[in-house]
Amino acid sequence: MAEKLGIMVCGHGSRNQNAAKEFVKVSEGLKKLFPDLPVEYGFLEFCNPVIHSGLDSLRDQDVTRVLAVPGMLFAAGHAKNDIPTVLNTYQAQNPGMAIEYGRELGVDLKMIRAASERIQEAIDACETEVPLHETMLMVVGRGASDSDANSNVSKVMRMLWEGMGFGWGETCYSGVTFPLVEPGLEHAAKLGYKRIIVFPYFLFTGVLVKRIYGYTDDVAARHPDIEFVKAGYLNDHPLVLETFKDRVGEILEGTGVMNCQMCKYREQVLGFEDQVGLAQESHHHHVEGIGGGLENCPCKGDCDASCREEEFCKKHGLPWTPVHSHASPASLDPAQAHNHHDHDHHHGDHDHHHHPYPHADHPLGPKSMEKK
Repeated sequence: MAEKLGIMVCGHGSRNQNAAKEFVKVSEGLKKLFPDLPVEYGFLEFCNPVIHSGLDSLRDQDVTRVLAVPGMLFAAGHAKNDIPTVLNTYQAQNPGMAIEYGRELGVDLKMIRAASERIQEAIDACETEVPLHETMLMVVGRGASDSDANSNVSKVMRMLWEGMGFGWGETCYSGVTFPLVEPGLEHAAKLGYKRIIVFPYFLFTGVLVKRIYGYTDDVAARHPDIEFVKAGYLNDHPLVLETFKDRVGEILEGTGVMNCQMCKYREQVLGFEDQVGLAQESHHHHVEGIGGGLENCPCKGDCDASCREEEFCKKHGLPWTPVHSHASPASLDPAQAHNHHDHDHHHGDHDHHHHPYPHADHPLGPKSMEKK
């Protein structure tokens, strides 16, 4: 049988339904860039379709070779462990389909240009003019228990800072590592700049982006003499789509190589020496699809996920499925629900353990931002 190529875009998923819709826009954009190839997408958690459903769709279209790309900015646990585990499991169950995995978007000049345009859009929308030398840039990354991924956010910030000519630049994170957004912005407010631009280096909206903007408002209220400007996230910027296209091309060319020299699972990264050689595994099969798909929620999709909480659902007569469960909503005891950012989980008869983050007690983090 002749080889037939297909593209699979693998995302994390979000409880914010508008984030899922924006991810779909990326998939639609890739279809335009690859008009002769079937393109499908799927999520690790919180959303439908899940990744294996997208792969099923490609299989049903007689695809024999899948070019899978992670919808991730940087390579941390999701890109290194969770997605590959899902893909490897699927291929083992479908030996007639070859699945090849590409690398993350990473530190890329096209991504830097896309980010600079989002920042410039925010500057252009300001009513007053402030010289760039009197403006500070705060880039907010997702945050991970992977210092290589976290350091890449700092590199992106430096390239934006130096390339655009801001007076100063800093980096903070939405969770898992440090500093978090609020202490990061409070520190920035002490540096004496007239304007601080807060740029979430995120692909899509979601719970965390909304909290970033919420904490920006809180800090701005405490420092009325400083203008805080909230820049938009990357979304489906044309250069982001071009970078996704490049990642697919790398798979075909055999040049899609991750930076394994800085990988804490392969080398002795400072502070993470005990994680060298850990088995590649994923716990996201426990939460596949939880949170639903692209259906309308009471908040019209753009919310902080309150409409996914038990009390809210009871009040509005909505079905409720807690995060990290094996059971259906009808059979699950509320005590079995777990917070997604806990470091230790016990799922019924299954044990899953997140390797402890070495600086979990850092005073400026690393627990994720609390709901506003």
